[in-house]
Amino acid sequence: MQKRADLDWILKDLADSVPQTRHVVVLSADGLCIAQHGCDMDTADRVAAACAGLQSLSAAIATEFPHGDGRMRLVVIEIGGGFFYLMAAGVGAYLAVLADEGVDAGLMGQRMRDLVARIGEHLSSPPRATPAGRAT
Repeated sequence: MQKRADLDWILKDLADSVPQTRHVVVLSADGLCIAQHGCDMDTADRVAAACAGLQSLSAAIATEFPHGDGRMRLVVIEIGGGFFYLMAAGVGAYLAVLADEGVDAGLMGQRMRDLVARIGEHLSSPPRATPAGRAT
């Protein structure tokens, strides 16, 4: 998938506005990095792949809430040394952020929600097409 260069300044703005932010990654639902800030492509790809697994896990857990819509909205994981955030960010797209342990969690959540509300439709990632002649 081609990187969306026009997202760079938006991701940088998120990172700059929340002290202690380390990496910001936008990814597709199937774990492909769309854009990143604050990390190299190898790191962004690892984060994106891990996020796809978390999204799948959250879908399995969602079945325990029969009156819900089954969609993952936000995952926060506290890890020794920092925090990991994963937020739904448009159709088939997610916003992931890694931050050091001194991060203001409320500010991070607010800035991520603001970013998704402002540009969520631009973060949408349609499903990959199946190559001709291949069964789905």
